[in-house]
Amino acid sequence: MRLTKARYKALTGEEPPEDVGGERKYINEPTEAHGIRFDSKAEARRYEQLRLLEQAGAITDLTVHPRYELLPARTVDGKRKRARRYEGDFGYVEEGRQVVEDVKGAVTQVFSLKADLFRYRYPDIELRVIPAREV
Repeated sequence: MRLTKARYKALTGEEPPEDVGGERKYINEPTEAHGIRFDSKAEARRYEQLRLLEQAGAITDLTVHPRYELLPARTVDGKRKRARRYEGDFGYVEEGRQVVEDVKGAVTQVFSLKADLFRYRYPDIELRVIPAREV
């Protein structure tokens, strides 16, 4: 668990020093567009691009933060394990094919694993990783 400024204050009762971590894990800055919260400005910009594509008829059925089950809830060694899910940034249909997009500033090991599981579990859905710097 990261030690955030809020957690530091809750644990110690004191204001945290400057070198204690911020609230966010990465540099991205959460933002809002059209009443929807996005994890980064790049994600919000991509949403604007996709809205224009939908208005032009290039894509249909645009959704934000679609969720997909990667592993079902199960019992392992007598312990109940929750379902594991992947949440994309956007989903839509393009030329009759379902697409899920994820805007990434950096591809982490966890994301790579989730992407592999997603592609295995949903071979008929195209997963596109959009570099944040290209949005």
